[in-house]
Order: sequence, then C-alpha cells, then structure tokens
Amino acid sequence: MLDSVAQQGTTRSKLRWRLCWENELSLDDHVELAAFFRAIYGPTGIFNAKPFEGSQSWGGARPELRAIGYDSKGVAAHIGLLRRFIRIGAIDLLVAELGLYGVRPDLEGLWIAHSVRVMHPVLRELNVPFAFGAVRPALQQHVARFSRHGLATIMAGISLRSTLPRALLDKPPTRTEDVVLIVLPIAQPMSEWPAGTIIDRNGPEL
Repeated sequence: MLDSVAQQGTTRSKLRWRLCWENELSLDDHVELAAFFRAIYGPTGIFNAKPFEGSQSWGGARPELRAIGYDSKGVAAHIGLLRRFIRIGAIDLLVAELGLYGVRPDLEGLWIAHSVRVMHPVLRELNVPFAFGAVRPALQQHVARFSRHGLATIMAGISLRSTLPRALLDKPPTRTEDVVLIVLPIAQPMSEWPAGTIIDRNGPEL
C-alpha cells in the first residue's frame, strides 16, 4: 500500500515502512516477523514468546493490516490493525484496534507513537469511527505524548475483558485487565466515544 522513509531523531536510523494487508505477506515474511517477536518478547518471559514459534507472526487475534518498519538490520518495528466491534455498556462500537506492538531494543526511543503516526493515514482511508490501543498502567507516561500532540485521548481506569486465544486446562475462558486506553477519533469526534469503564472485546486481544 505504501512505502515511506521515517527518520528517528536519536539514533538517526532510517526506517522504511511497509503497509500491507495480511494476504500480501509471504511465508518468508511470517518467518522473519515471528523471529522478530520471539526476540523482543522473549526477554519479558518465555511464555510471551511461545505463540511466535515457527512461522506464526501473531499471538492472539490475527491482524488484517500491518505497518512494518525495516532498516539495514531487517525488521525494526511493527504495529498491527484489526477492525472489530467492541462493547461498552450496552453499545456496540466499530473500532480499529491497534496492537501487536514491537520495537527492536536498539530503537526503543521510536516506540508506539511513531508507529501510530505511520498508520494514521490508513485509518482515515478506512473511515472507522475510532481507533484504540491498550497498554499496561505502568506505561502511561510513555503514551502521554499522544494527548500532548492532540493525536489521541488517554483514558486510565479502564477494565478490558478478552477471550483467551487458546484453551488452557483449569483456566477461565476470559481475562480482565486494568489498562490505559489510547483512543484516536477518526470519523467521529471524541465526544461520541461511549461512557463506561468496562470494555468487552468479545474476542482475543490483537
């Protein structure tokens, strides 16, 4: 869909961003992405890297669109997008969920904000009412820049309920997490976002 070059100010590393639909990825692409996710999620715990064995390049729900950043070392950054309906109170809301974030450790200054800016023109083309992503409360200070630049609204004190991507013996089929939401108004203003502090994905997280 789009190739662009983005320059990271602190490392001066030039990234070429590839925006592509899931069906456009080859087996070699999936193998390379799976190795990338194992490398960046592995240090946080072996269980976090386990979904990416072999050529599986997704952990929960599978994205329909990806932004992949490349440099001279290969895959450097990644963000996925999946359109879905979430439920807030009694309201079903169409959103584009952003997730499956990844940044190579030597480029951590790039983080989520730059990836979302790369994806933003596509969100406008898709004309979804809102896009949203979720991060752990401990990372709230890292996403504060979104609200400072007027790109998104940051919402704390939110509980997000998801189904588990695979059956686990003696484990409940759903998981509820306290998260910080990043909400981007796309085709509707932020005033149209439903009130409520409990969100149901009714599916696995991206």
